[in-house]
Amino acid sequence: MRYGETGFVLEIDLTEGSSEKVATDPKSTELFIGGQGTAAKILWDRVPPEVEAFSPDNLLIFSAGLLHATPVPGANRVAVNTISPQTNLMSHSLMGGFFGPEMKHAGYDQIIIRGKSPELVYLYINNDQVEIRDAAHLKGKGTTETGDLLKKELKDDKIQVAAIGLAGENRVFMASIDHGHSSASRGVGVIMGDKKLKAIAVRGTKDINIAHPEALFMACLDLHKKIADSDGCGDWMAYDEDDSFHHNHFAWGNARTRRKDFWSKELEDRWKKLKYDNMDRQTSCYNCPKNCRNVISRPGKKRFGYKCYGKDTYHMAAFKELDFSYDILGVAQEYGLDSYSTPQVMAFALELYEDGILTDTDMPGLPADSGDRFFYLMEKIVRREGIGDILADGVYHAARRIGKGAEAYDHNTTKKFEQLPIKLGKVNPAYFLMIATGEKMSITQIEGSFPQDPLPTMAERKEFVKNWTAPPDDKFKEYFLNWEKRNVMSNQAFCDIVDWNEAMHYIDDATGLCGFVSSFRGQFGGDVAYNIHNIPVLIHLATGIDMDKDKLWKTFQRNRTLIRAINGRRGLRRKDERPPEDHWAVRDEEIEQKLLDEYYEFKGWNKEGIPTRKTLDRLGLSHVGEDLLKRGVLTDDGTDSATKYEVSEQMISNA
Repeated sequence: MRYGETGFVLEIDLTEGSSEKVATDPKSTELFIGGQGTAAKILWDRVPPEVEAFSPDNLLIFSAGLLHATPVPGANRVAVNTISPQTNLMSHSLMGGFFGPEMKHAGYDQIIIRGKSPELVYLYINNDQVEIRDAAHLKGKGTTETGDLLKKELKDDKIQVAAIGLAGENRVFMASIDHGHSSASRGVGVIMGDKKLKAIAVRGTKDINIAHPEALFMACLDLHKKIADSDGCGDWMAYDEDDSFHHNHFAWGNARTRRKDFWSKELEDRWKKLKYDNMDRQTSCYNCPKNCRNVISRPGKKRFGYKCYGKDTYHMAAFKELDFSYDILGVAQEYGLDSYSTPQVMAFALELYEDGILTDTDMPGLPADSGDRFFYLMEKIVRREGIGDILADGVYHAARRIGKGAEAYDHNTTKKFEQLPIKLGKVNPAYFLMIATGEKMSITQIEGSFPQDPLPTMAERKEFVKNWTAPPDDKFKEYFLNWEKRNVMSNQAFCDIVDWNEAMHYIDDATGLCGFVSSFRGQFGGDVAYNIHNIPVLIHLATGIDMDKDKLWKTFQRNRTLIRAINGRRGLRRKDERPPEDHWAVRDEEIEQKLLDEYYEFKGWNKEGIPTRKTLDRLGLSHVGEDLLKRGVLTDDGTDSATKYEVSEQMISNA
């Protein structure tokens, strides 16, 4: 008997129109835990680098976390992984709500989709009943609308639906997969559309076996109360009306303009009234006592839900206010558009227009008002009409297709993907490393355990660390106590900090825990529910697997290293690991490259950022090293760089 997991995956071949329930190897769970970790193993084994994103052989994988459908509160993030056409790398995406736990109750730890359907279809899963059904009647329907229609068609309101909108159907690179106002973005919706899969509707009624049910249940009662009572858990932006941080410090428009004095008390009061006058309710994800999602319904407008920074992205890009975001978010979510990257793409196009690179010929009938222009461009993008066909591939690719100097306006992408629009002064070395080497396409999925800035006085620092139980080692407390300036700390300390930040996210991605109760909130000094000390206990109680802190940390290293190997095999190299050039006002190329050298060595990677044979062997990934050697990605024994990296004078002058 398997505990904490079903022990089965559902294989779907859309080309053949077939499905198969396949038993999994329990050894894989011990090595990779589940979620994105197991998905990485599948992508390594089955999607070699010659398989392109739009190939039928590319896989789209929905992975429940190991702790989904157990009593563990806040375990609800399903991982969606594939190869992205925007980056040609492994795409990382997470989606909250109820979909992942429902998969497990239906009897599956993962749904693996390959092939392409000749016509638009949807997948219906009801426990062991699996059907690929015609979706012609859903063509062009919105994401929420599709879910509502399928629940009615299937006569079951408890069905959980993940769907794409028009953006996904038309293979827009920014397309997301939406489920009850939660979304999986960053390269996955476009693949679901390419496979002509409109939606997945899942219903499950099976039990999940628990190895030590009474002990786990009692532990989870305490955790449930802790999460409910703690200000350090949940998305604080769902409740706190002071959003001066984003508006005064993040960049507006095409990620260029800071408005440091934008926020005011009058503005805060006005926006608060707008929110509560139009808010239906606040909702929670599966088995979580926090209600972090605000659901807004304005008269005559489309209903939508938001959390975190997603409510700000459209109005900041358009130089508007909150009412504009409330107008456009409902439309964007029905189309299935990522609210982090899409506004940047549209602001990029408008800046090109204002500077004469794009003209009225490119955008005929463009309205005068910036908000109306955003609606205009959104319609073009989701339909891939005219200039929208170019913009639909994201800023990096659009800039190079447009030419005429447009490349200079692409100043906020890393690894061909739009970053958060943050423009700062001096480099924070930890954030340099996270943005440069991260493979999740968003800093919010990397940062989180260690604070962003030092506290001004020793008394404040001592108070911060007094009850700080999350650090895996006391050295992190010493780092923080002795930290006085953001950019001043040893390179060793910065490497340790980034490694810890990454560790907690990769563990969350495998177990299915939400970052708002775990990996993301520790940086703010909150009393987060989960850490490297108690997660191994929960894994053991749920699954019976012998787990401790050291074994879990090694699992993180294995998962992280495997994803790095996947992307290295697909061409990722050191030259790609550059934050946007104007991300910080003050840059020092030689210092940054020395830091990158030390971090690569710390991680067990060579000078090009490829895991060495020694590292791969230590993590039980010898077969990965053999493949990289055979392909010439590693050209020696893996202990030294295959390509010597030197800082050129041109790079220094560019910086």
